[in-house]
Amino acid sequence: MASTSPSIFELLAPYPPGWGGVLLTGAAATLAISAGAFALGLVLGLGGALGKLSGNRFGLELLNVYTTAIRAIPELILIVGLYYAGTDGLNRLLVSLGLPPVEVNGFIAAVAVLGFVQGAYVTEILRGAILAIPVGQIEAAKAFGMGPALRFRRVVLPALLPNALPGLANLWLSVTKDSALVAVVGYQELALATRLAGASTKQYFVFFLASALLYLMITLVSNAGFKLLERRVRRGQPALR
Repeated sequence: MASTSPSIFELLAPYPPGWGGVLLTGAAATLAISAGAFALGLVLGLGGALGKLSGNRFGLELLNVYTTAIRAIPELILIVGLYYAGTDGLNRLLVSLGLPPVEVNGFIAAVAVLGFVQGAYVTEILRGAILAIPVGQIEAAKAFGMGPALRFRRVVLPALLPNALPGLANLWLSVTKDSALVAVVGYQELALATRLAGASTKQYFVFFLASALLYLMITLVSNAGFKLLERRVRRGQPALR
């Protein structure tokens, strides 16, 4: 008797021989990588934006090289290059210090590389948002005797968020898709899990459609979250249409 092909429900079951659990684990890995990279990008971007606005000429030129190079080179090349070159450079440094080489964890490498890329884009978004703040607000804070840290927390940060949030939301959605590129260094997230499931079952359409729906769900939930956050940071300001 000829064997029948498994149904869609059997293929997407969360337990073996279904691949639903593998896809959900991959989706969780995608979210974890994206969140880590986005957070690292925010830290690097904030430092980069403040550095560009600090007036230090050497720092400005260095940051210009960083942001220009990152935005000019395709991200796949950056990910592969930074992963392998970074790992090789780290191990060479360890060997020169008389220490044994290490194998870089795939998750940490993915977060570090994507976060480094995100930092260049965040730098320009935050720099533009800070420049959009009326100078009078900052001058008034100085007149009240606020130091740089207090001035940033009470004046600059609340004023830059409404301007920066749309760009940051786009970057978050971008990094959730860019996380698929880390499959080239062997870390299994949603895109790689989808390819493995399709190759094992030859049901590529089913699994790529399921993967697309998972990415769409991430996007819809993210959009809703950013809308709530934007409504909060824009409270007291005219609503955007």
